[in-house]
Amino acid sequence: MAESVKRIAVIGTGIMGGHMAGRLADAGFQVAAWNRTRDKADVLSSRGIAVSGSAAEAAAGADVVICMLSSGPVCEDVLLGAGGVVAAMKTAAALVVMSSIPVETAVHIGEQVVGRGLTYSDAPVSGGEKGARDGTLAIMAGGVEADVAALAAVFACLGRVTHVGPAGSGALTKLANQLIVASTICAVAEALTLVERGGANPARVREALLGGFADSTIFRQHGLRMVMGDFQPGGPAKYQVKDTSTALAFAHSRGLRLPVGEEVDRLYQAMVDNGDGDLDHSGIILELRRMNDTAQPTACT
Repeated sequence: MAESVKRIAVIGTGIMGGHMAGRLADAGFQVAAWNRTRDKADVLSSRGIAVSGSAAEAAAGADVVICMLSSGPVCEDVLLGAGGVVAAMKTAAALVVMSSIPVETAVHIGEQVVGRGLTYSDAPVSGGEKGARDGTLAIMAGGVEADVAALAAVFACLGRVTHVGPAGSGALTKLANQLIVASTICAVAEALTLVERGGANPARVREALLGGFADSTIFRQHGLRMVMGDFQPGGPAKYQVKDTSTALAFAHSRGLRLPVGEEVDRLYQAMVDNGDGDLDHSGIILELRRMNDTAQPTACT
């Protein structure tokens, strides 16, 4: 499959998918793209990407179809609906669902796809917009290991892939990732809220903690966003709460209580309910300030 992949369709070219489509085109693949909001796909035409009028049109004739849509229901509708993507795909083509979706949805889509003579992987990603732009995404792939290996050249354009188990395992790994990300962002926001109230300089506190045990990619990137007051979305809060809620629902279906995750989910839901769902998920610090009746400070340097 790897050497025979020439044509790739990217379904969903928002914050992440647009960068991914661009990287694939830059690597020499023939890329077709579709997005529900057409202007988000149209900007890719300058990079040699063919913008399609429908998802099915983009998928027709593609060797690999990458799905980067916003939710499980949207994926099911666009991929499996009448006249949708799967019906348009040629025999033996590969569908790679890189969206963050429920485990059950990933398994269901996989069953439908394999039954039509296609190969399938659920391969969600972590790394945010920066990772999508730079090709440094962590890719968590579920499905048949040989099918994942056959797509090595495609995945290499986007980041580092790890096969994590059968279909559905990629979605499950992403839920674990999202619990860690959301919880850590909240912990960073709490720490910076504490130092703001205590009178220290948050920017200098962040600098002091770099390289210590509290350091992490999240601390560096999202801590800086919080200090600077930059909440332009890389990962919108409304998608973060979608993922934490999905993770908790799956945990409960397995008889698990995840108390930290439950509180984090509650905080993000409050952020969305207060009208900040389109802000970056690092904007959770704004929710903590609301809770504590604390005005946003001037950006520190």
